Amino acid sequence: MIKKFRKVFKKFISKIFKSKKNIRLGFYGPPNAGKTTLANRISMDWLGEEIGSVSKIPHETREIRVKEKVEIESDGKTLSFNLIDTPGIATKIDYEEFIKHKMSKTKAKKRAREATKGVIEAIRWLDNVDCVIVVLDATKNPYSQVNITIIGNLAARDIPVLIVGNKIDLKSANLKKVEAAFPQYDVIGISAQKGKNIENFYKEVFRLVK
Repeated sequence: MIKKFRKVFKKFISKIFKSKKNIRLGFYGPPNAGKTTLANRISMDWLGEEIGSVSKIPHETREIRVKEKVEIESDGKTLSFNLIDTPGIATKIDYEEFIKHKMSKTKAKKRAREATKGVIEAIRWLDNVDCVIVVLDATKNPYSQVNITIIGNLAARDIPVLIVGNKIDLKSANLKKVEAAFPQYDVIGISAQKGKNIENFYKEVFRLVK
């Protein structure tokens, strides 16, 4: 009975995606994990233009940014996506963190306010996405409160998820640790900046929405 229900549910989800003109693909993760870098990579690959700027300073992305009608091809098939780049999720945002990056106190406080507002907006947008790419920095410990919070919100909404372990070009990257942290989801390692393993990433995205 359970197997039959799962089969029917899978067909139902598949029909939803096929009926949609543009699949809403959200990019979530902690600050500086590489969400915007990956979204830019995809947009450049298929549209020839970027979604937004990136920076080593945390919370460069503080508002939702959407790139519509991005047609992606993989294995002879084409799907159209709306790419939704979201602000980095954080459990605590302190303006003093930005002062360390030689930012004035006034600008630091402004950035902290905008970043906090962005986190709230990003969580709200979970109700407006069809599936999610969770981008994690593979050089950092995946067992963080921020990552658990992100995954918990996604699991509560039963949203299809693909976890990306980014920055695998760095020696300190540990993809196996990311896989061990979230065994319930598919995990793929890439370098968004250098384009490493990006073709396999596209294949996984297609699997995610089928």
